[in-house]
Amino acid sequence: MTYFSLNHNAPEVTFEEAVVRGLAPDKGLYFPKTIQQLPDSFFQNIENLSHVDIAFEAIKQFVGDEIHEEDLKSILKDVLSFDFPLVKIDKNIASLELYHGPTMAFKDVGARFMARCLGYFNSKNKNTNKVTVLVATSGDTGGAVASGFLGVDGVDVVILYPSGKVSDIQEKQLTTLGQNITALEVDGVFDDCQDMVKTAFLDEDLKTARTLTSANSINIARWLPQMFYYLFAYKTLKQKDKKLVFSVPSGNYGNICAGMMAQKLGLPTHHFVTGTNANNIVPEYLKTGNYFTKASVATISNAMDVGAPSNFIRIEALHNNNFAQLQSNLSGYSYTDSETIEAIKFLKTEHNYTADPHGAIGYLALRKYLENKTGLQGVFLETAHPIKFLPVMPKSIADSMETPQQIKSILHKEKKSIKISSYNQLKHFLLNNP
Repeated sequence: MTYFSLNHNAPEVTFEEAVVRGLAPDKGLYFPKTIQQLPDSFFQNIENLSHVDIAFEAIKQFVGDEIHEEDLKSILKDVLSFDFPLVKIDKNIASLELYHGPTMAFKDVGARFMARCLGYFNSKNKNTNKVTVLVATSGDTGGAVASGFLGVDGVDVVILYPSGKVSDIQEKQLTTLGQNITALEVDGVFDDCQDMVKTAFLDEDLKTARTLTSANSINIARWLPQMFYYLFAYKTLKQKDKKLVFSVPSGNYGNICAGMMAQKLGLPTHHFVTGTNANNIVPEYLKTGNYFTKASVATISNAMDVGAPSNFIRIEALHNNNFAQLQSNLSGYSYTDSETIEAIKFLKTEHNYTADPHGAIGYLALRKYLENKTGLQGVFLETAHPIKFLPVMPKSIADSMETPQQIKSILHKEKKSIKISSYNQLKHFLLNNP
């Protein structure tokens, strides 16, 4: 498989090169040169396939022959070692829970897949030079990446996160592991962290000193495996004889973009819905046709506090950069913190379902889209366990939640982070900590 930069001013690369580089030299995101639809027989017989078999058929064209088929299946078996349950909310709405992995966030799949791909490439090539994974997080990415890459030979991980703007549990997950994981606590917002990461990739001094790659969803090995969720849901819902609508709480737009890639592969999907908080860049664009990034604002759904969504350019590419085509496939809605809290209360009271702030927004957006429509089956994605957001959850709900073992195991650990406030400090750290 060959990948090109969406800025169209960089050489084409292989899957391995795209994974290792993360971002193209012209600052563009890598995108597959060709996308081949899966055969109809795959979808006709999907209920007879295991999750590993489904994932293998979906991802193999993007990997090509760069990972041996048996090794790729082994990687996927390891990555997909937990469940992705679909929970019925009412007759037309279900929740797809993506938080049953080691860090209780949907990003576990992409982080684990990328980590194992890099480990495979390092082993195959007998690399003597370390790869440094540089990643910005607004919440769950950091913990998932830290867990996924912990102890991987030949890989160091440096995680930038905005000080005071991730939950206590999220912070514990990315600051307590040690070994090859370092957390940099940034005086700023997520967009500042993301800008620093992007700047580092283009810094000639750092290019000479280190091999840098990103584990944000700008990296194809983090982005593409998220296709699996939508295929797994279709496997469960195929017999319902209703058109499928996915509602995805969205910040950097990698997850919903992966769903659209699954649609490009042939997944029967009627429509996508993006739900977000006050950082409503994409919903406004869908209404007005004018795309403007802006400084992010802090909300209780912190993983979506993104003012310049990196993956939106890939969404446009999947729709041939045609606004009308995109608008017919995607609807967007934004919600306040108070509306989010009310949705959490409603889901608990009326359906005995506990949603986190991100999933609650996904539910609100889906319910809005489904108004006055028939023949549709809606699925909203629950992207993180609600236990991670105890301080902002309604007290009665927070008090009733049990702490999962994945969370209990880190609560007693000591936070270790390095505080920085500028790109120069990041650069100094990378140059002086081999």
